[in-house]
Amino acid sequence: MNTPRYLFVTGKLAAPALKRLLAELGPRAGFEAEVVELPITVAALLTTDWIARHLTLTLGFQRIILPGYCRGELEHLSRLTDVPVERGPKDLRDLPAYFGQKRRKDSYGMFDIEILAEINHASSLSREEILTLARRYRENGADVIDLGCDPGETWTGVGDTVRALRDEGARVSVDSFNEEEVEAALAGGAALVLSVNGSNVDAARRWHETYADVEVVAIPDTPSDLGSLDRTIQHLVKSGLRFRIDPIIEPIGFGFAASLGRYLETRRRYPDAAMMMGVGNLTELTDADSAGINVLLAGFCQELGIRSVLTTEVINWCRSAVKEFDLARKLVYHAVSEKVPPKHIEPDLHLLRDPKQYELGEEGLRELAQRVTDRNYRLFVERGEIHVLNGSIYLHGTDPFDLFEQMRKADPKLDLGHSFYLGYEMAKAVTALTLGKNYTQDQALRWGFLTVPEISHRGG
Repeated sequence: MNTPRYLFVTGKLAAPALKRLLAELGPRAGFEAEVVELPITVAALLTTDWIARHLTLTLGFQRIILPGYCRGELEHLSRLTDVPVERGPKDLRDLPAYFGQKRRKDSYGMFDIEILAEINHASSLSREEILTLARRYRENGADVIDLGCDPGETWTGVGDTVRALRDEGARVSVDSFNEEEVEAALAGGAALVLSVNGSNVDAARRWHETYADVEVVAIPDTPSDLGSLDRTIQHLVKSGLRFRIDPIIEPIGFGFAASLGRYLETRRRYPDAAMMMGVGNLTELTDADSAGINVLLAGFCQELGIRSVLTTEVINWCRSAVKEFDLARKLVYHAVSEKVPPKHIEPDLHLLRDPKQYELGEEGLRELAQRVTDRNYRLFVERGEIHVLNGSIYLHGTDPFDLFEQMRKADPKLDLGHSFYLGYEMAKAVTALTLGKNYTQDQALRWGFLTVPEISHRGG
């Protein structure tokens, strides 16, 4: 079978880098690549009607790939050829993923860990505030909305709140030791009670008599007391109550390592029991962005058969914890089921640094500087420096103020609007330089699933 041939259209500046990339990508992805370099400096300025006037087509290609920034209707080219014409990615470095060169399978995205997203201090919030939070949590992957009740006064509105959530299709749990609150929540349609220990196990039996399908979370009377957990479990088994077990994870410095050991011991004692982990004691009480912690805890849960977690988004560094765990549970499921390291699989969890840095290299940058002939500035971040070039200068350094002063001296007519634009791009470049991220002019820095798309100054 003949190897398919693809034609890639680009401008003068991107052509060398594109050719180098395709020389490696083509054989891996199973195609032969030919690059046509049109007489325009920047490929992002291409339009389909301009390409139609300047592109000479030859036979033998199965696909024609244009730069992602190319504007205009593809029909301008479709009239000239029967070969399918398409826009590729906006960044040529994304071509490997565009042609399916990634390690994760088409089935990636499966999981078997349930997420309970807690709405803390729910009694202090309005009904609409609770519904708004619940919608956001569910959009980000939550399977159950947990209503966190405060000790003290009884929340008289818990039953109606549960009903309102149920009306929107949400599954609901109630987090309370107040028996009156729990019974009202169960009457409203809550399906899970957090939590039951020696103090309220008798009440749990009564709930079961009225609501046969109720499920509870069994916890020890104190975190280190597995004996009390065993006694509570025995009572629940005798009553026929459905339950899941949470031995309780403790914060670092307060028995964290020992608490992980108790999860292992609980699994040894109850090999087939459903288990849960409340991850907030780590994510909320540790001075670190929560994504990495969520991945580690998700991996522990996946390997140990803990199939539900309770997470919260109270403190600012946990403000995206539900989405983080949603991505984490898919990553660890894939890693465990496929027996591969959880690496080079889920780029959306790289929130601070990029998975890989791409560079033109010293030779590539100097070649680019020689090819540029216009006054427009191009910015790059490579090898620990910011590089600035146009048709008359090539500067590099780490201090954007020093670089800008050199640019101003070289170009005294630099206007205010262009100065503002360069300052904005310089700030992005310094951020990329500081954190080891990829920088591409006129494109947003990538922050995993937190990335906010940027509108190009060229207007798209």
